[in-house]
Amino acid sequence: MTDAAPSPDAARLQTPIARILRPLVRLFIRSGMTFPALCDLLRELYVNVAEHDFALRDKEQTDSRVSLLTGIHRKEVRRLRGAGAPVRLVPASVSRSSMILARWIAAPEFTDAKGAPLPLRRAGDPGDGPTFEDLVESVTRDLRPRAVLDEWLDRGMVATDAEGHIELQEAAFAPRAGDDRQLYYFGRNLHDHVAGAVENILAVKPPFLERAVHYEGVSQAMAEKMLALSRQVALEALQSVNRDAQDALQHDSGGSWRWNFGLYLYSEDESLKRQDPADEPDPTDGNRGDAP
Repeated sequence: MTDAAPSPDAARLQTPIARILRPLVRLFIRSGMTFPALCDLLRELYVNVAEHDFALRDKEQTDSRVSLLTGIHRKEVRRLRGAGAPVRLVPASVSRSSMILARWIAAPEFTDAKGAPLPLRRAGDPGDGPTFEDLVESVTRDLRPRAVLDEWLDRGMVATDAEGHIELQEAAFAPRAGDDRQLYYFGRNLHDHVAGAVENILAVKPPFLERAVHYEGVSQAMAEKMLALSRQVALEALQSVNRDAQDALQHDSGGSWRWNFGLYLYSEDESLKRQDPADEPDPTDGNRGDAP
């Protein structure tokens, strides 16, 4: 890494890390992931990250150095090296769905004058306009459009209207709880947000935009009003960027890079939870913040 800033010491990291991990621990307990199972996963990740991300240039990474970096015994290091967690594995159903959906909600031939996704005919049905088969085949010819349609109907991502046209449903953007798409994007989006924040901490000049508008001590009515407004603005921003990305993709030569633009919203009633020290607001911060 170039232009690296001094890393914060471990003691100062404990409070923000505890706040990050708290909702994850709640998920782990609800899902039956025990503390020993999490420790096994963390042990593998510590070894994997030390082995690949902290290797010295032109020098072979040794068990002893990995042990020194992680505090894990050399025998365990030797057993675990090369294991690691498959953090970038993309389920096939997720990959194909995301590409086709992105095109449906952005490409001019599949959207109306306001930019909304058009209802699509099935091939052979009477009428004008694009078909669902056109949509799928504009992205890939390795999948049968009928198979994609059957899967999406089963998942509630699309539905047929009175004329038999295929309409995109809200479920396409809000996957069913616990399904492969939701769990994949849970890992991907949180990874990218945390990875960007970590790069900002470690670099002299923060390379990624990370900002949030936040208010505390407000009424439920105001929180709900601002949440609805934020949702509308966020969706408009995502749709706008996706349209530009789809246009740029038509002229891109391809490569090894990836890019992600994400947004998040959150609100809660803080009186309903036991106050955690990590959740105490900064008394110098006031009620509004634009946090880096």
